[in-house]
Amino acid sequence: MLVAFLSFGVAAAMALPPLIAIDVGHGGADGGATSARGRPEFAYNRDFALVLAQLMRERGQGVREVNFSGDIGSLAARPEHAAGSDFFISIHHDSIGEAWLKPWRWEGKEQSYTEVKRGYGIFVSAQNPDPETSLRCASSMGAMLRLAGFSPSTWHGRRHLPADAENGVWYYDNLVVLYRTTLPAVLFEAGVIKHRDEELELADPKRQARMADALATGLAACLSVTGISARE
Repeated sequence: MLVAFLSFGVAAAMALPPLIAIDVGHGGADGGATSARGRPEFAYNRDFALVLAQLMRERGQGVREVNFSGDIGSLAARPEHAAGSDFFISIHHDSIGEAWLKPWRWEGKEQSYTEVKRGYGIFVSAQNPDPETSLRCASSMGAMLRLAGFSPSTWHGRRHLPADAENGVWYYDNLVVLYRTTLPAVLFEAGVIKHRDEELELADPKRQARMADALATGLAACLSVTGISARE
């Protein structure tokens, strides 16, 4: 019994925490959406991904950075760079169709904005190789975001089937980064940068830290429950 206990203790000490691949959406020639004030989405994605990665590392979680420099142009290459990780999360910020945009001027330049859409969204794919874990962790993250005071966008219900609408989770089956992977995966839209008020909120460091805390906590809880809590 003592030998077995000691063996378990040695194995636990040698085990590593889950390795989370954090992907920064867009980059290079494709800056993604343009915010209400003319800033490219990639900049928002990278800023938040850096906050999330630092927080996870401070908590002892493993992090693999994907496209933080914006030099991975191929969508299919993102999951390839994440290979060997335990979970994949792609960071994005949202926009809206042209029909819902209004013109305005910011710092002397013509820009556009919306007033009808704001809030976060989490997407999963039924074609992912592990859709159950993907959805379970998406729901866990969404629940923690709501508990932290963030509101999911209901706008996605116009185009996507609900996976867990209460917690802001939707199916987006044909997203390359979600189904061209060997890992459970989610795509996270932190908010709508075309909404003038939410754009400012999304750039606030304190809000970024609070949102990162909710995401990291929800994901860690999910991976612990599903048994993806350590790698040999």
